[in-house]
Amino acid sequence: MNGFIKVAAAAAVALSASVSMAAKFAPAVIYDQAGKNDKSFNEAVYKDGVLPFTADTGVKVREFEPQNEAQMEQGLRRLAQRGNSPIIAVGFTYDSPLKKVAKEFPDIQFAIIDSVIDLPNVQSIVFAEHEGSFLVGALAAMKSKTGAVGFIGGMDIPLIRKFACGYVQGAKYVNPNISVFENMTGTTPAAWGDPAKGAELAKAQFSKGADVVYAAAGGTGIGVYQAAKDEGKYAIGVDSNQNYMQPGTMLTSMTKKVGDASYQSWKEAQEGTWKGGLKVMNLAANGVDWALDEYNKDLITDDMKAKMDSIKEDIKSGKIKVYDYMTSNSCDIQ
Repeated sequence: MNGFIKVAAAAAVALSASVSMAAKFAPAVIYDQAGKNDKSFNEAVYKDGVLPFTADTGVKVREFEPQNEAQMEQGLRRLAQRGNSPIIAVGFTYDSPLKKVAKEFPDIQFAIIDSVIDLPNVQSIVFAEHEGSFLVGALAAMKSKTGAVGFIGGMDIPLIRKFACGYVQGAKYVNPNISVFENMTGTTPAAWGDPAKGAELAKAQFSKGADVVYAAAGGTGIGVYQAAKDEGKYAIGVDSNQNYMQPGTMLTSMTKKVGDASYQSWKEAQEGTWKGGLKVMNLAANGVDWALDEYNKDLITDDMKAKMDSIKEDIKSGKIKVYDYMTSNSCDIQ
């Protein structure tokens, strides 16, 4: 009888420890291979999510930066083994490793940005990049004097085509006759980190008449922005507010509020309201926007600002419907 009691007590302690581990709030983030200082996507999570969350709550967010593809799954598993929760995986490249690790650790909360994983302990955070890109496309068309603008994407995948399609729609909404040149940098992950290729593509578009170019290309965009400065043209940044990188050259940036979304996910877990499932961050939910600050305010007239405000409200209300490339993997919206 005493042996039974001891076994039962041990089981109760183990169960208590398990429940305690599951209930523990220990936020973490795992960046993609570009790292948290990529001046774009990852940095937005760091600067607009990690730093303000720690400042506001006093809770330190554990961070992991993988150096290669193998470390992505290893890093996820290591964080889960340590009891970190929620763990935010930055980017669609975590789709496969997170599916595996989340099944192994059903009591750990995970979130993934830019992908959808149908597991009860995963929060899938996706953004309406087409709506944000529509906004900056409209602004590009307002600013263009040549009637031609450009788009340079990073890796040629449906998500980046989604940016391009929204941009084209916005430009043509303002000027139906505008020309929009499009180039993708490559078909492998190396396309995110090739500023020399970005500069080359931008210069080619400028030579064809474009005077505003939007880059949705990660680190490759740095070359686009430099080329725009060198040529006396305008560039548009992406994900984080990149206006500061080339003041006077950056017309605006399409901000994708990945940092805010990360902050919200951690906060929900801290408050006990976290839920798995799909979370769509569109314009109405303040998930995307265009950036206006001290670095580009002199480039934006009052009339342009008023038009942009009107377009934003029309998208939010549904008066303007922006087609999502990923609905059909096509931008054939005629």
